[in-house]
Amino acid sequence: MGTRLSMRTLLGSMLAIGALMTAGACGSDESSTLTPGGSDTPSDTPSSGGATEDEKGTISMSGQDFTEMQIMAEMYRQVLEAAGYTVDFNLVGTRDLYLPGLRKGQIDVVPEYLAGIADQLNGDEAFTTNDPQKALSELEPLAADAGVTMLDPSQATDQNAFFVTQEYADSNGVSKLSEVAGVGDAVTLAAAPDCEGRSDCEGGLTEVYGIEIESIIDTGFGTQQTKDAVLEGEAQLGLTGTTDATLDQLGLVLLEDDMGIQPAQNLIPAVNTEFLDQNPDIADVLNELSATLTTEDLAMLNGQVDIDRQKAADVAETYLQDKELL
Repeated sequence: MGTRLSMRTLLGSMLAIGALMTAGACGSDESSTLTPGGSDTPSDTPSSGGATEDEKGTISMSGQDFTEMQIMAEMYRQVLEAAGYTVDFNLVGTRDLYLPGLRKGQIDVVPEYLAGIADQLNGDEAFTTNDPQKALSELEPLAADAGVTMLDPSQATDQNAFFVTQEYADSNGVSKLSEVAGVGDAVTLAAAPDCEGRSDCEGGLTEVYGIEIESIIDTGFGTQQTKDAVLEGEAQLGLTGTTDATLDQLGLVLLEDDMGIQPAQNLIPAVNTEFLDQNPDIADVLNELSATLTTEDLAMLNGQVDIDRQKAADVAETYLQDKELL
């Protein structure tokens, strides 16, 4: 999601350059950072070193930086801190910035999407199944080889989605992605940088739908920059997620993925295996949260942040209290 999408040797230096950047899905959203609790840089060793009875230690968390993941990171932080941990997190632009750290134990926990992390662990060879259990069964051995354990997937899901202005849709009679190619004009796509070539993004648009993409503008996943690029005519097509709650009020409309290029993107916690072995209780904590979330919840929470301008931390806390998870 986001785009859901190794720079193993570069991660340490990237994380050490002050605040980590972002994609979101999502100056610019590409450089925002959320750093509750302290350090901006994960250490070179697993952060907690295992829990003791009196002090459970610190969890280093990362993920992609767009609204939904800001909310999810806050939820993870709050339920884990309620369980006795200290949580530091930094959100970044794309998976390749944090996945090497998750493999090595520099990062302990990441809120993820099923097919998104599966694609990355599979060398960007796309997973195309819409069946969450099948996707999980294919993902788990890849994750195990990478030193990562996948916890329980949520029923909540957020897939890539593409939008146009209502004016474009009306004037060209477009409501489905398959109809964009019939307009006959090449389009500019406003999206995250890892969209290029992906079967659930630019690759699928060109190879499956036959849409001629003239260029991709790097504006991020579901960001205001992406929406502005489409609204201002710099791009005709923009990338966001299916739980984006801001489109209607902006005069933007999602196009139906009628040829089904989007795989299962259920939210799922990804945990460094060594860290989980030392701290097995976090599985119950995060699995309980995953079991509670629905897609409708995600859309509502995103709207509270993007439309009502509430803080992600406050939205997360209210939701968790309402669900009796805090």
